[in-house]
Amino acid sequence: MSCVRTVLGLLAALAACGAVAFLGYCVYFDRKRRGDPAFRRRLRDKRRAQQQKAERRGAQLWDPAKNEKLQELFLQEVQMGQLWLSRGEHQLGVEHLSNALLVCGQPQELLKVFKHTLPPQVFEMLLHKIPLICQQFEADMNEQEYLEDDRD
Repeated sequence: MSCVRTVLGLLAALAACGAVAFLGYCVYFDRKRRGDPAFRRRLRDKRRAQQQKAERRGAQLWDPAKNEKLQELFLQEVQMGQLWLSRGEHQLGVEHLSNALLVCGQPQELLKVFKHTLPPQVFEMLLHKIPLICQQFEADMNEQEYLEDDRD
C-alpha cells in the first residue's frame, strides 16, 4: 500500500514539474515574441489598418448625402408598398414594406406602426418576410466587405 502511495506521489510530483516547465516555456517564448521588433511592427501595422478601415466605415455610415438617399429610399419604399397594397397586390406591397424596414433607422417603431395600420394577414406576411430580408442584407454586406477587402 505504501508502495502505491510512493508511486502516486512521484507521479504527482512529475506532473507538477512538467506543468511548471511547460508554463515556463510558454512565458519564455511569449516574452521573446513580444520583444521582437518585427512582431511589434506587424502588430502596429495591423492595428493601424484596422483603425483606418473602421474610420472609413464610420465616415461612410455618417455621410449626410447617403443618409438623405436612405431617407428618400425609405419614403419611396413605403409609398410603393402602400400603392401595391391599395391595388390588392399584397405580396408586392409586403416586399416594398420589408425593404422600408431594412433601411429604417428605428425598425421596431415602424413595426408597431405597421401592426396598427396594416390588415392582420398582411402584417403576418411582413413578419414572415423579415428573416429572409435580413439574410439577404447580411449576404449583401458580406459581399460588399469582401469587395472592399479586395481593393485594399
